[in-house]
Amino acid sequence: MDTELKGRGVLVTGGAGGIGTALTRAFHEEGAKVAVHYHSNAKGAEALAREVGGAAVRADLTVEADVDALVPAAVSALGRLDVLVCNAGVWPRPDEPVWQMSLERWRRTLAENLDSVFLSCRAFLRHVATTGTGNIVIISSTAGLFGEAGHSDYAAAKGALAGGFVKSLKNELGRIAPLGRVNVVCPGWTAVERHGDKMNDPAFVKRVTRTMPLRKVGQPEDVARVVVSLASDRISGHVTGEVITVAGGMEGRVLHDT
Repeated sequence: MDTELKGRGVLVTGGAGGIGTALTRAFHEEGAKVAVHYHSNAKGAEALAREVGGAAVRADLTVEADVDALVPAAVSALGRLDVLVCNAGVWPRPDEPVWQMSLERWRRTLAENLDSVFLSCRAFLRHVATTGTGNIVIISSTAGLFGEAGHSDYAAAKGALAGGFVKSLKNELGRIAPLGRVNVVCPGWTAVERHGDKMNDPAFVKRVTRTMPLRKVGQPEDVARVVVSLASDRISGHVTGEVITVAGGMEGRVLHDT
């Protein structure tokens, strides 16, 4: 099916990361023009941008001035901007329960995963206010739906995106773009670089898929295809304010004994 994304301008934050790379390539395959956002991985973002004929744009998404300049930079590079994919995020590696977690870590995690999305959406919506059209897809996490012990900071940030934020934003968006839409995608375990060799360990995969009827780890492309579908007005033109889980049917309970 034609997604009608050909020629559309798309900004993907964290566009050179594991899921971000799959997103960038998936939109390119649909004929979209893609701005690949990065913070520190200039080499990777620039190489990917060359591959897809797009543009690499830098910003620290926790810095207001950087984000305010990001959308105009993407518009300038692409000639238009129709879709924002808020993909960038940071999972703090140390496992820390609440009673051991510092306020500094809590605030940093929220800044990197919640403030960054607020600032990105705000900048994009200021652009939408001038065009009257635009779609947003936000990448959250199953941690925001089921929680994640040792990472309550991350789960809280992702839960906010999949809860009150998207439910409020879908209604506000209609004030400036009558057909504008915003949706959330919550990936579960996905084979990205940060998981290293874990995904090649059958025992690890068996353990993390015990809550999933589909006993396999997701691929970045699984997430990317859902995001592209949500970004397409032809495919998902009557879908907004929804939270789509891409996690093999994951539940908050064990489904398999072994």
